Amino acid sequence: MTKKIIGVLGLGIFGRTVAEELSKFEQDVIAVDCKENSVQDVAEFVSKAAVGDITDIEFLKAVGIAQCDKVVIATGTSLESSVLAIMHCKKLGVKTILAKAKNATYEEVLYGIGATKVITPERDSGKTVSSNMLRHRIDNIVHLEDTVSMIEFSIPDSWVGKNLIQLDLRNKYDLNLIGIRRKNLTTLDTDINPSEVFEPNTKVVAIASDNTFEKFDYLGYLK
Repeated sequence: MTKKIIGVLGLGIFGRTVAEELSKFEQDVIAVDCKENSVQDVAEFVSKAAVGDITDIEFLKAVGIAQCDKVVIATGTSLESSVLAIMHCKKLGVKTILAKAKNATYEEVLYGIGATKVITPERDSGKTVSSNMLRHRIDNIVHLEDTVSMIEFSIPDSWVGKNLIQLDLRNKYDLNLIGIRRKNLTTLDTDINPSEVFEPNTKVVAIASDNTFEKFDYLGYLK
């Protein structure tokens, strides 16, 4: 199982969504905000929830941010707070830092100070950011409804040389295949032969009616 420790600093609507989605996929989430009610709202589903100042490096160290694989700085209104939080996370040895920015000027500054990726609410939803952080095989997800998604992914090595009948994807992962993108081809082949074996470097597009397949991918079970 690939389980990460991920810090979420700032628990507005965006930060709360990120924390909830990451927790749903069994990641260890450290959630931090200066407002007690915001922290209480997420406390039941995250690994650790703490009230404090994200610009205080000693506080961040005390709650375990130095042990995080990744940190999401989800407070986008105060540029100063975001800059200080990025600087502190870098000092604490965090390798991947995602930061929210409210406009292009903020985005430029945050990249300049050392953010790995800058998120803008107009471009990135909390749900999208969470899934992007955890992906292994999945290339793209389009959420069609609350429980229905269209997923494009690279097949696991264990699928090579097997066909759809052998793999039984519908029962194992609740996946309905709608197309295959073979090696070095950009076009999607929707004429699927269930007896044809998968070749290496194949991508497929499927409809998933729940998050079973996403969970398998995010936890590193697809080898």
